[in-house]
Amino acid sequence: MAADPFVHPALFYRGDREYVAATTAFVREGLSSGEPVAVAVPPRNLALIEAGLGRDADEVLLLDMTSAGRNPGRIIPAVLREFADRHPVGHVRIIGEPIWPGRTVTEYPACAQHEALINYAFTGRHVTILCPYDLDGLDPEVIREAEQTHPVLRDGSGEWHSGDYAPQKVVDGHNQPLDEPADFLSLRFDHTNLAAARGLAAGRAAELGFSRARLDDIRLTVAELGANSLDHGGGAGLIRVWAEADRLVCEVSDSGHIIDPLAGRMPVDPRTPGSRGLLIVNLLSDLVRVHTRAGATVIRAYFDLPGPGINP
Repeated sequence: MAADPFVHPALFYRGDREYVAATTAFVREGLSSGEPVAVAVPPRNLALIEAGLGRDADEVLLLDMTSAGRNPGRIIPAVLREFADRHPVGHVRIIGEPIWPGRTVTEYPACAQHEALINYAFTGRHVTILCPYDLDGLDPEVIREAEQTHPVLRDGSGEWHSGDYAPQKVVDGHNQPLDEPADFLSLRFDHTNLAAARGLAAGRAAELGFSRARLDDIRLTVAELGANSLDHGGGAGLIRVWAEADRLVCEVSDSGHIIDPLAGRMPVDPRTPGSRGLLIVNLLSDLVRVHTRAGATVIRAYFDLPGPGINP
C-alpha cells in the first residue's frame, strides 16, 4: 500500500529562536520545491515568521489565525481546505497554529477536536500541515493531546512518529455534556414558530449592542440550527439564549444524532444540492461547541460581545 501523501506534524518549540528557525526552514523548503505555502498563526508569531523570511515572505500567504481561525470549526473549510483547494496539482504546505496560550478553556475542546479531525479531512491529499505548540506557554495536557492528534512529532533535535497517535480518542474525549448556564431565555420550537426562535436570539443580541450586520448573522445561525432540528432532529427543538463572560450564546438542542465527525467542517460546492447548515454556523460564529449522542444533540454558537471601538 502506498504511503498517505498527507503529512501532519506537530512542532514542539521553546522560545522565539526555535520557533523562527523551525517555521522559516519549513516554509523555505516548500518554496524551494515550488510548493504553494500558507502560514496561519497568531499575530505576534506571524510577525516573527515574516521578519525571519525577509523577501521570501512575499511568496507566502500570511493569515492572522486569531481572526481567520477565531472559531476552530472554521479552520478546515475556510483556511486549510480553502488554500489547498486553490492548488489541486502538486504538493501544498501550510503552517497552522490553532492553539496558543490565549485560548480559553471554553475554546480548547473545539481546538483539540479540530486538530484530530484534520487527519480525516486531508486523507489522501498532497498536503503537509505543520502545527506549532509552545512548550513553555501551554498546559502539559495540551501537549499530551497534541501527541494523540499528530502522527508525526518534531522539535529542535529531530522528528519521530508519535506512539500515542489516536485522533478519534481526542474527538470522543471532548464530546462531553456542556456545563449548564446559570440563567437563560428559552423557547421550544417546531415548524410553526421557528421565526420566534430567531427573534428570541436577535432580541437578546440587540439588547447587548450587536450591529445590524451581526444581528443578521445571529438570525441566520439560529435559522440553520433550527432547520437542522426540523429536518434531522425529530421535527422540533429547544433554543436557549444567554450571555456569559464576553459572549452571547445561542444553544439549540434536539433528539438528533450527528454521525459524521466532519459535519459542518468541509467546504461545499455551491452547485451541489443538500444541507450546508452546520457549515454556515461555523463560518458565522466565533466559537461552536457540540455534544452529540444517540437521541440527543446540543449545539452552542458563541458570538463575541461588542466592545469599545468594535462593530461586531
